[in-house]
Amino acid sequence: MHTISITELLILLLLLITMMVVCIKTGKLSFPAALAAGLTGVLVFAGAGYTGIALLGAFFVMGVVATAHKKALKAKITSDGRHPEKRKASQVFANGGVAAITALLAIADPGHKAVYTVMLAASLAAAAADTLSSELGMVYGSNCFNILTFKKEPKGLDGVISIEGTLMGAAGALVIAIIYAFANGFNRNGVFILLAGIIGNFVDSILGASLERKHYIGNDVVNFLNTLFAALVAWVFYISYFR
Repeated sequence: MHTISITELLILLLLLITMMVVCIKTGKLSFPAALAAGLTGVLVFAGAGYTGIALLGAFFVMGVVATAHKKALKAKITSDGRHPEKRKASQVFANGGVAAITALLAIADPGHKAVYTVMLAASLAAAAADTLSSELGMVYGSNCFNILTFKKEPKGLDGVISIEGTLMGAAGALVIAIIYAFANGFNRNGVFILLAGIIGNFVDSILGASLERKHYIGNDVVNFLNTLFAALVAWVFYISYFR
């Protein structure tokens, strides 16, 4: 666990509150979503320190920018003609819940903080990969196809991917991996995080093309499972190499 001084706590709370107010005022987050984001930030900082906050912040910034990019064009692609930017609390938990859980594990079991931090980073790498591939793939993707059948399908449908969107998603995972590497050293852990993020993004698309299309689960569940799977993949990589 990261030992937090009173000064650090006050600075963190000030930054989080400022971010929450700005996001509410600009319509990026609903009030409950802002509270959920703030709580996630506190937990991540307590469990993974400045590295965790840097990773969480990078994901948040990439997600906001990608979602807002060419919003009008993306609205024309969706079936209802809308592409809302404001995120709900359930969406915050779907993308950041696993990061918060792994941070709690690091607090409860500080002897294994290193592996929990890798898992936390992997979950955010998968969240970033999914967000960028979905949001930017809708704009720049060509030859979009169903990930299960490989048949061409329209942009915006669950489980539809493109090479461009996939590469942009991988770039998002790479950003998370690089930030982790700068904080903890350039080693195999960064590769584990990158691979887990990319794999998690593919799992997201597979779930979207199958269970989500059949309305067995919703998008929030898909996103949570995506980040959870990525964290578990990173855990398997980590223990396989370091045992």
